Amino acid sequence: MELEVRVPASSANLGPGFDVLALALGWYLRVRYRGTGDCDELRVVSEPDLHGGRNLVVEAMERFARRTGVRLPGGELVVESEIPVARGLGSSAAAVVAGLVLANELTGQPLGRDELFELASALEGHGDNVGAALYGGAILAVESADGPLAVRIPLRAPLAAVLLVPEALGFTSDARSVLPRRIRRVTAVRTAARTALIVLALATGQPELLGTAMEDELHQPYRAVLYPHLDEAITAARAAGAYGAALSGAGPSVLALAHPRRSEQVRRAFEELIARRGYAARAVVLPIDEQGAIVVQRVAPATIRSPERGTVPDGAPVTDP
Repeated sequence: MELEVRVPASSANLGPGFDVLALALGWYLRVRYRGTGDCDELRVVSEPDLHGGRNLVVEAMERFARRTGVRLPGGELVVESEIPVARGLGSSAAAVVAGLVLANELTGQPLGRDELFELASALEGHGDNVGAALYGGAILAVESADGPLAVRIPLRAPLAAVLLVPEALGFTSDARSVLPRRIRRVTAVRTAARTALIVLALATGQPELLGTAMEDELHQPYRAVLYPHLDEAITAARAAGAYGAALSGAGPSVLALAHPRRSEQVRRAFEELIARRGYAARAVVLPIDEQGAIVVQRVAPATIRSPERGTVPDGAPVTDP
């Protein structure tokens, strides 16, 4: 049997929605599994450069096995990713979700999607990026009395993501170390209001509100010390017609949200800034991913699967995780 799991990148926070808001983006991590039948272990035969980081796909699969008590089948894993590592674009969340979804599929789906989200949140430490990677679209991650909860925010207006992506790496530990331990009450109040305004703007199709909604004073002013391009990039994006812009996750990438017809204009503004300042960076336009993690299953022609799984004998169907 061969399986492929595809998981999108994500941009967290969207400004003030610190650790609670995220948006899935059209860059992808893919994990291909092939059952070899000659061993009982999983072997990673190819993976992207993780810059010294851990293989979170395998770690997530192992955590899944411990949580469920099931035994993972042996086989080979090929990991490929378009998502730049350590740029604030959810590369670790995508890897965690891919490992969990693949392990769940290989073992007969003992966990539902919400249970996968709970496990992914525990592995990642918060639910914003993993929620967007798993469910797609815009996600509000909330800690409830019954555990982590991911709420899908409907996107009622067309949006494109325009990104300024530096070549330099940014690490979440560094980005969190510069944050103050305490904040003023007025900062907390304004942050809560702007976060609510983001949800309202997206869910009611009023993207013109994003300019105000994506302003932040909770974390971005402190992280601007690490990323001197941040403020100027936000200003350039807004001047070029973006609805709003913010640091993407823990950085160093900058996310601008724009109408698709204006996305190229915003991208050019980023490129002009990159050239003028001599930054080692690139500017790209990405669609919003609405699917989240999906499974592509390839089976031998003689294999018959139940109709509700949507599988055809010699095809490569897409199923939900």
